Amino acid sequence: MANQSEVIFRFLAEPTDVNFGGKVHGGVVMKWIDQAGYACAAGWSGAYCVTVSVAGVRFHRPILVGQIVEVSAKIAHTGKTSMQIFIQVRCGDPQKQHMVETNHCIISFIAMDQAGYPIPVSKFVAQTPEQKALEQYAIKMKDIAIQTESLLQATFEQDE
Repeated sequence: MANQSEVIFRFLAEPTDVNFGGKVHGGVVMKWIDQAGYACAAGWSGAYCVTVSVAGVRFHRPILVGQIVEVSAKIAHTGKTSMQIFIQVRCGDPQKQHMVETNHCIISFIAMDQAGYPIPVSKFVAQTPEQKALEQYAIKMKDIAIQTESLLQATFEQDE
């Protein structure tokens, strides 16, 4: 199964997925993002993977009970042991062919061996214009995450 660069989950939004407002709960969407990202990371690396971070997640529009949900996960960039995966969540009426984006983000995973240590992953080489654009986006989001972490560390160190 190694080197599978894309996965797509499709399913129906169920009543158990909604919050008190009648829309699919954001935490449920985050779970779907993590599950699709994991499937893609494990498919690419052929190894157990752990989530490191999620960057740039935005909730553009709600998902309603009874809508078809599609969660796509694509390898966007790889490091030595890490994988940055572009996730897009879309939904639509099951009786129509039109789907709209509800969320997108970059989720990062690290491949691990059985002892829990990071292991190398195959390099992803972007070939299409879309893959190259996603790779640049993933690199920028990774840089922003590193800068944010540094800023937070500096802030917490000042408080001590």
